Amino acid sequence: MLERSGINLLLWPLLALGCGIGVLILGHRPGVDNVTLGLFGAVSLVMLVTEGVLSHSFGKTARFFPIAVFLSAIGLLMTARLVPQMLKMQLCWVILGIVVFSAAVLLKKHVLVLLDYPYSLGILCLVLLILPLIIGTEIGGSRNWIAIGSFTIQPSEFGKIVLILFLAAYLADHRDVLTENLRQFFVFKMPPLRFIAPLLLIWGMAMLLFVVARDLGSALLFFGIAVFMTYMATGSKSYVAVAMLFFSAASSVSYMLFSHVRVRVAIWLHPWQDPSGMAYQIVQSLFAIGTGSIWGVGYAHGNPDIIPAVHTDFVFSAIAEELGFLGMTAVLLGYLYLFYHSIRTALSQTRLVYTLIAAGCGTAFMLQAFIIAAGVTKFLPLTGITLPFISYGGSSMIASYLMLALLTILEKEGNERVG
Repeated sequence: MLERSGINLLLWPLLALGCGIGVLILGHRPGVDNVTLGLFGAVSLVMLVTEGVLSHSFGKTARFFPIAVFLSAIGLLMTARLVPQMLKMQLCWVILGIVVFSAAVLLKKHVLVLLDYPYSLGILCLVLLILPLIIGTEIGGSRNWIAIGSFTIQPSEFGKIVLILFLAAYLADHRDVLTENLRQFFVFKMPPLRFIAPLLLIWGMAMLLFVVARDLGSALLFFGIAVFMTYMATGSKSYVAVAMLFFSAASSVSYMLFSHVRVRVAIWLHPWQDPSGMAYQIVQSLFAIGTGSIWGVGYAHGNPDIIPAVHTDFVFSAIAEELGFLGMTAVLLGYLYLFYHSIRTALSQTRLVYTLIAAGCGTAFMLQAFIIAAGVTKFLPLTGITLPFISYGGSSMIASYLMLALLTILEKEGNERVG
């Protein structure tokens, strides 16, 4: 019964995906052919088999995988609608993501053993962040991609996973020295510099992304994950305060020294001064969201494709226009569900390192969704990161399913402890 209920949860998003592709076929839209239908069938089969194996292994329905299927189905619907010529590739990325997810869950002991090498993880994280600055390619104004033939890889997507593992291992191993024998620095209580040097290095690399690579979204995401996990491990408000001061100072210096930072801020504050030029993207996004209203204009009946990079950075605006406020809310509730159960999973662990990993992954999903939603609605400056499971892109899809695998592994650990 439990296994069947888990599979039933997948049938609804898969049915919606099938109906959406049917609408595109009836509308004679390009990009949907027999190969696409075959890949759609393969995606559905892989999802159902994976859920069946998880349900059998857990003894009950796994919480995380069905919501990932829901978000992936929405992502495939929007890819088919916005860039149908890329639908086949996105279907392949979803299949590959689920295969990587399944392999990671099955090899959980080999995955968790990485936590025994925190400094190696830290070095790997730094390499992934620095590599695009050396051999990277600039796309969309950000130098955070590496081109290999016709494919491009975004190392920062995998860097955030390594960052979570490194911070979890480091903070768990050094919790005592980070919380005891603190020294007074002005109004802050901090340990000696040598104990917080790795944290400062991570914060510094986030700022380097912010300044050099013009990757505002990744900088904010990395910084937010580091601050949240540090506070969760130590409970010290001094770390949060110092981090905020550090971020504010670096942002102010960057604003004064670099023109591209000033442009982003100007677009954010005064988009209507140049609605057909530099602010075209955000202005069209606001029009799309306003047009969608409560119910949306209907799937494949809007004009979100006039927004540049709508299938990656601005897919949330397309959802708002065609599926309305209700569709937009459903997506945000999906990420809130992931965050809520990530925290529940974190609290069910007996080891601090596992608690921090689960909380870090949940925070990464929620913070990334918030940054995107805030950017396209002009609540924050545009950042240019992907919406997990939904935006087009292989790096984002595979990295999202890898983080989902970590949560699933730890969910099982918590269930076995309770059982």
